[in-house]
Amino acid sequence: MLSFNWRTVAALVATASWAVATGPAAAQDYPKKTTIRIIVPQAVGSATDTVARLLAQRISANLGQQMIVDNRPGAGGLLGGELASKAPADGYTLILANISSHGVNPALYEKLPYDPINGFAPIGRAGQTSNLLIVNAELPFKSLKDIVGHAKANPGKLFYASPGQGSSQHLAVELLRTMAGNINMVHVPYKGSGPGVTAVMGGEAQLMMPATPSALPALKSGKARAIAVSSLRRHADYPELPTIAETLPGYEVTSWFGLAAPAGTPKPVIELLNAALRKALADPEAVKQLANAGLEPAVSSPEEFAAYIRAEIDKWTKVARAANVKLD
Repeated sequence: MLSFNWRTVAALVATASWAVATGPAAAQDYPKKTTIRIIVPQAVGSATDTVARLLAQRISANLGQQMIVDNRPGAGGLLGGELASKAPADGYTLILANISSHGVNPALYEKLPYDPINGFAPIGRAGQTSNLLIVNAELPFKSLKDIVGHAKANPGKLFYASPGQGSSQHLAVELLRTMAGNINMVHVPYKGSGPGVTAVMGGEAQLMMPATPSALPALKSGKARAIAVSSLRRHADYPELPTIAETLPGYEVTSWFGLAAPAGTPKPVIELLNAALRKALADPEAVKQLANAGLEPAVSSPEEFAAYIRAEIDKWTKVARAANVKLD
């Protein structure tokens, strides 16, 4: 026969009632406490930084509360990810998660200083951009087939640049290399996208697959030439460029960005931030600013963003294992 401790039951009921009552209150009081900080796990001037600064400006206006960008580059996003995951779950510290911090890193490191899934409360996707396969302008390559054919005929003679070992751009080329029949190309890691693109322009490396914003200066200089785009559909600004998938069916790489908060952030706060994010990305001027930087908006619900992160981790884990790429 069951017995009840009515004091315990009363305490549980009171606790539940308090949780229900404080949920809406948390949203009503937010954000009145202090400045909202967006941690960017990449350097100033990166595509992630560009998206963060645009969002900070727009969301600040929507919420009536100052929002600042806090760049914490280092270790491919590990430093910023750890800092954000350990912040108070009150909605005043966010992270602009991206393909590196919440996609590639979990696939490369056996142990991370943060949990990309359980350590965060996704708010929503914010933007995305394709990568461009670029080559030194003095090379005769006009298509992906030219590159693949040359690599097969001259194994180990093509050098491809990346922002670093285990970067998303490194794995993007590894995926291409594998799907093209395990062609033999040599990886040359640099310290950032800028130095890698400069290496292609100068001929130190023959090709690279930077995110579109990072490739634009090289293309405008005439020292590099775009061969193909990594997304499933052609780029609006470069409709003449074929997709890699037109040569290698199924190939797709998208550099993406989205807001997330530390795990445990109240759901009403997450929903309020998602609404502010959607409003910011619906502004035609914001869309124009993103387009000028080679980016496009990509909105989602918190639940959709959570599922997307899981799918990206699964995808890049398979790529990393196939290429035998690991980081300590």
